[in-house]
Amino acid sequence: MTTSPHACAFDAVREFLGRVFTTAEGESLEAVAKLKLSFTQARVVFTLAHHDGPAAIGDLAGAVGLSAAAVGRNIEQLVRKKLVVRTENPEDRRVKLVAVSALGRSLAQSHLKSKEDAVRTLLDALEPEQCLALVEALKPLKEEVSDVN
Repeated sequence: MTTSPHACAFDAVREFLGRVFTTAEGESLEAVAKLKLSFTQARVVFTLAHHDGPAAIGDLAGAVGLSAAAVGRNIEQLVRKKLVVRTENPEDRRVKLVAVSALGRSLAQSHLKSKEDAVRTLLDALEPEQCLALVEALKPLKEEVSDVN
């Protein structure tokens, strides 16, 4: 029985990402654990860190796949931990806006940096020709992602 090229590609990407996440998660999860954040709270902080500005709680709920009530409860705890700030929408005081604080942004950047460092470590083991081949191989995926947005 032969394996399809798509299955081989999936296995290769899965193995690569598994190595990246295994290498990176220890350090990044330590910071989350020190702050005693739940997985949901960490997701909320990381999602807010990717917003250019404040987000409505309802919009944030959609982005993380939770109800507005659940996100609101988590926001309350994150405000107390000084990881997010909550304000009223000046155009509609009933709408609460939340944004990542400097501390929350630092946490998110640290989490991202640990993953980037893990990728760099894996790529540093490759020959320059292998790196260039990888760039070429990833171009179709980059184009697909651009088309979706």
